[in-house]
Amino acid sequence: MAISTGDSVTITYTGRLDDGTVFDTTDESVAEEAGLLDEQPEREFEPLTVEVGAGNLIEGMEEGLLGLEVGDSETITVPPEEAYGEADGDSVREFDPEQFEGMVGQEPAEGLQVRAQGGAVGTVVDVSDDVVRVDFEHPLAGETLTFEIDVLSVE
Repeated sequence: MAISTGDSVTITYTGRLDDGTVFDTTDESVAEEAGLLDEQPEREFEPLTVEVGAGNLIEGMEEGLLGLEVGDSETITVPPEEAYGEADGDSVREFDPEQFEGMVGQEPAEGLQVRAQGGAVGTVVDVSDDVVRVDFEHPLAGETLTFEIDVLSVE
């Protein structure tokens, strides 16, 4: 049965950047080798089950699954516009240091990851006495992503 919109599919995958760096995987041994186990100690690296078309995957990955069948292994290359968009460098927001501490509940520091009220995740990129700058651009913006996918089941 070929995958179509609305199907529930279970897949394993490994996502790589153009330089071969693994940025995500469902394979625990690949995660360990890539250092993802240390970065995400609470995560379980196991097959992923999603509904195709429900918006839980990036657009290019969902499109790449369409037509595949159980047992298929496929490599899907996703350009930035079908993943996390182009890197536009226009996602830095400025906050008053006191306001920042009140919102986040901790002192600002470069590299600190924060979550905005709307759910966007940002990284503190600059801290001074007058301003805290937080970049809300997705870390994979501007990247072409390659996924090695194995289809385990389709319902």
